[in-house]
Amino acid sequence: MGVVKRQGIKNTISSYVGILLGFVSLLIIQPKFLKPEEIGLARVLFAFATLISSFISLGVANVTLKYFPYFKNERNGHHGFLGLVFLFPLIGLLLSTICLVVFKEFIIAQYRIQSPLFIDYYSLILPFSVFLSCNTVISTYLIAQFKSTVPSYLSDVYVRVAYIILIVCYHFKFMSLPLFITVYVGIYAIQLLAMILYMYRVDNPVLVPDWQYAKSKNLKEMLLFGFMLSFTAIAVLGLKTLDSVLLGKFLPLSVVGVYAIVSFIPTVIEAPYNALDRVVTAKVSHALAENNIEDLRKTYYQSVKYLTLIGGLLFVLVNTNIDDLLSIIGKDYANAGKIVWIISIGSLMNMMGGANNSIIMYASRYWVAASISVVLVVITFGLNMLLIPRWGVDGAAFSTAISWGGYSAIRVYMVWKKFGFQPYNIGILKNLVLVVFCVLASFILPQVNNHLLSIFLKTALCATFYAIGIFYTQTAPELFERLKQLRP
Repeated sequence: MGVVKRQGIKNTISSYVGILLGFVSLLIIQPKFLKPEEIGLARVLFAFATLISSFISLGVANVTLKYFPYFKNERNGHHGFLGLVFLFPLIGLLLSTICLVVFKEFIIAQYRIQSPLFIDYYSLILPFSVFLSCNTVISTYLIAQFKSTVPSYLSDVYVRVAYIILIVCYHFKFMSLPLFITVYVGIYAIQLLAMILYMYRVDNPVLVPDWQYAKSKNLKEMLLFGFMLSFTAIAVLGLKTLDSVLLGKFLPLSVVGVYAIVSFIPTVIEAPYNALDRVVTAKVSHALAENNIEDLRKTYYQSVKYLTLIGGLLFVLVNTNIDDLLSIIGKDYANAGKIVWIISIGSLMNMMGGANNSIIMYASRYWVAASISVVLVVITFGLNMLLIPRWGVDGAAFSTAISWGGYSAIRVYMVWKKFGFQPYNIGILKNLVLVVFCVLASFILPQVNNHLLSIFLKTALCATFYAIGIFYTQTAPELFERLKQLRP
């Protein structure tokens, strides 16, 4: 089994363990042990810090994945590549610190009416952002070397387990709210320490750049690439976090808390994408570095095919069970199912794009991707500012879905324009028809009063229908051939 498949499987397992822990945390622990405004506070703080961390990083993740293959040389510490890429967050940290100080009063004024509790923890934004940014730098450095399993475990499993333990301690009054929030930020500091220790165990990083070698590999182009792609990184995180950041401006933290819980549910649909992206990104980068277009095409086509297939199934399972699931969580969340439906559509469209994001980022015309990303984040900001005051949390959900759907469609077009790759065929269409059929069929299933039993029955029946449909439409015949080979 190749390194991509092996680590892809491990990362998928890690992602789904993380998703399961996230469900336990967000759908059971947090609603029972935290007040909605406390959930909203943690959500807005994390979203704000994540957005700032993207400014600090200045596209360093993209630089690492694109240029590491040219520097790779374990014997001499990869020519000091790690030290070189750490220059990006150092510059970003300086710029971000200036912005947070200069615009402090303006930022605080946006939250003073609806989310005054957030203001008390403004000072934690910068260290929180630094921890997130450094985690990104080291994690990407390891991923570029196909050592993604431990970073995935720390991100998907450790952080969620630590947060659950922290919530339980806070609920039983072992700490005050200020200490709770401070330790919450500290979880990511411990993650960073663990990442550093692992990096020195498996690699020989050198923090002093080999400037002569870097110049020979076109250092100017590398810096320009990082600068331009930083806009893309900021845009992607903006698409993910702007809804929470702006909800805190227009609505109370208690409402943001409800949205945080409910909007997490569709993330299960994108878990395979996130797991695969950690490994496929490095593979795409190497294929482009070696000008192996056939390998690139095969990676793209397969990613679209299988992510559409898996995403379709998860879309069906999530949305057919959402009313029962929200009823179990509590009455504050029972009427929020529309949010899940709306965001799920955007998530499925993102899945259907396959590995197009990685291909665009590491192809030559990266400035085009950066420009489009900036335009999209401006549109997303505008949509949130327009729709949230009118429709509240539904407006935030529509903004997110429209942004992700549009972003995915543009990326598909760009890959086609650049390489002529067109992975959508009759099989993809059959898959989508099957998704619609399964969703419609779920509405005529017998109603069961017990919510847990209803979830079990709907999941079993819909998954069975979906598998039968995949088999008879021959959407992915190789899957069933492999299953036959596994039989004794």
